[in-house]
Amino acid sequence: RVVNAGVSGETSSGLLRRVDWLLQQRLDVIVIETGANDGLRGVPVATMRDNLQQIITRIRSAQPGVTIALVQMEALPNMGKSYTDGFHAAFPELVRKNPGVVLIPFLLDGVAGVRDLNQGDGIHPNEEGERIVAENVWKALKPLLK
Repeated sequence: RVVNAGVSGETSSGLLRRVDWLLQQRLDVIVIETGANDGLRGVPVATMRDNLQQIITRIRSAQPGVTIALVQMEALPNMGKSYTDGFHAAFPELVRKNPGVVLIPFLLDGVAGVRDLNQGDGIHPNEEGERIVAENVWKALKPLLK
């Protein structure tokens, strides 16, 4: 059984506020995919990273046996190199600090920046792009479900 607990437009702060409620159900695998909207809004990398750490800590505390997968997110280049580099580095850093957390590669690999695979906003995948995203996710998620 898969539960999509995502909220469109949510930031890591929003997930942090909701995570305890989500943890009321028993989970085997939890995929944390947040941060993109932090990047779009220019939320400081340290704030996003701290939110993600608190989310991981709360999950581990509530359900120690759950498999946690953290999805690598990327910031758009308009925030500047320092921001985008720090943003990118935050995800593997969290995985290093939290043994057992699995890093899932960037969902939009092969889709981001490809005009024909995105909607008019240039950010959100179209139907063809979503197929690639689904393949990217499945490649990383399938081994965690065995």
